[in-house]
Amino acid sequence: MFQQRRTTNLFQAALTTIALIYHMTVYKLRKGERSAIVGLLMTILRGLMMVAGFYALFMILGVRDSPIRGNFIVYIMTGIFMFMTHNQGIMAVMSAEGPVSPLMKHTPMNTAISISASALASLYQQVLACTVLLLFTNTFIEPLGIEQLIPCIGMFLLAWFSGCCIGMVFRAAQPWWPRGVMIASQFYMRMNMFTSGKMVVANTLPHFILRAFDWNPLFHIIDQTRGFAFINYTPHNSSLLYPIYVTMVLAMIGLMGEFVTRNEVSLSWTAGR
Repeated sequence: MFQQRRTTNLFQAALTTIALIYHMTVYKLRKGERSAIVGLLMTILRGLMMVAGFYALFMILGVRDSPIRGNFIVYIMTGIFMFMTHNQGIMAVMSAEGPVSPLMKHTPMNTAISISASALASLYQQVLACTVLLLFTNTFIEPLGIEQLIPCIGMFLLAWFSGCCIGMVFRAAQPWWPRGVMIASQFYMRMNMFTSGKMVVANTLPHFILRAFDWNPLFHIIDQTRGFAFINYTPHNSSLLYPIYVTMVLAMIGLMGEFVTRNEVSLSWTAGR
């Protein structure tokens, strides 16, 4: 019972880490709801409400056809799914257990496992919601024509990973200024409602408006996704490499910041607050 666990080789250590990430991912999926099925259904319902809300908004505005020649629902989903996955990745990483969490007292648990499990749980929920909604729409509403499915999946993963890297940066700064970082993260996610470009087509934007969008890596991800999804659309005002480079830089900054914060943070930081 009190024997210290030791790994004899690198392969055993890797298997132990993978097993811990798996169990922590399951824990994260079941943490929010008493039933895992209810939690997954709520994720699907949240995605359905977002798609239905924007579809109704476009109908009210009189936009009954896709601005890109093709399926209108595919146009909406390529924006909504990327937006939701990106923001959920940010929230998942920020809400992962930190170095002072009681879970960290159980070896060989560490913050890397906690962050990985939270990110994977978020990805699992979003993949399930997107798959169910796509299959439901294709079966009961109208056939969905997606030109290049594999590159669209790659952009979906990039939206998730970029959100996780941004969440790492916020997470690393949060113990130093909790309230300010929380406000900044909420502001960024609210700004994504407009600057992600999920409701507009980048090729139709004038230059002076485009400058308000092109700083956001999610804007480039969504526009490039539509370039893969529609055969008649070629993105001219977005770049595939820009979100990749930004994500790599943010990943390095977030990992270095997390390392510094993990070594400095303590329970006494919030004792006087």
